[in-house]
Amino acid sequence: MKLKAVLTIAGSDPSGGAGIQADLKTMITNGVYGMSAMTALTAQNTTGVTGIMEVPADFLRKQIESVFDDIRPDAVKIGMVPSAELAETIADVLGRYGADNVVLDPVMVATSGSKLMRDETVRVLRERLIPAADIITPNIPEAETLTGMDIGDRDDMEKAAVLLAEEYGCAVLCKGGHSVADADDVLCTADGGKAIWFHGERIENPNTHGTGCTLSSAIASNLAKGMNMEKAVGEAKAYISGALAAMLDMGSGSGPLDHAFDMSGRFMTRW
Repeated sequence: MKLKAVLTIAGSDPSGGAGIQADLKTMITNGVYGMSAMTALTAQNTTGVTGIMEVPADFLRKQIESVFDDIRPDAVKIGMVPSAELAETIADVLGRYGADNVVLDPVMVATSGSKLMRDETVRVLRERLIPAADIITPNIPEAETLTGMDIGDRDDMEKAAVLLAEEYGCAVLCKGGHSVADADDVLCTADGGKAIWFHGERIENPNTHGTGCTLSSAIASNLAKGMNMEKAVGEAKAYISGALAAMLDMGSGSGPLDHAFDMSGRFMTRW
């Protein structure tokens, strides 16, 4: 039996709620084979990030190459990229292999508020990684950083998504989770044309650690399975809503989602 395979290129979260750990949980629960290349070790939990140790760029390159040379991914998710050198490395290797279905989550700040991307990295993100992506998934603060505009309502979200799609030639999902009124997201196609809204009920759950990682990994999983962009995003949004609605409560800060809320079977028994 063969499964579709997805590679996550991201940082590690020892508390398991975000980063590579969340990505792999999401992938297995969305029916694909997950693989990982680590950009950084972090010391973090549900209350915040206390340390980041970057992986050397050459070692990151070797990790990605070792995956592509053996089990070629059907999709690639890019998460935390803390330095410009690592961003350049990712762009170089993915370009050389002609990576398919690249999903970029421009992780700039953790849910706890800790900064995860240096300013110079944003430049490389703009120049090399975003143009190489099939879709990017910025939240409102990230979209404001990338566009330079203030986003206060749905019209602004749509304008930002269109602007980014036209500038970079990729699909853009502007996430409304930071909106006061709702959790609606807007998807703009790669040509900056059609805008599609996805309604999401605001779930009163303070535990949102790793929501961005989870959503982007679910999108990558769905693209790997052959879904078109609109369906891939819609199914991913339904998955993350279910994971939030399960109301998992772990840790003393903003805790993780229940990635396995929809799994069942003999070995999934929860004691």
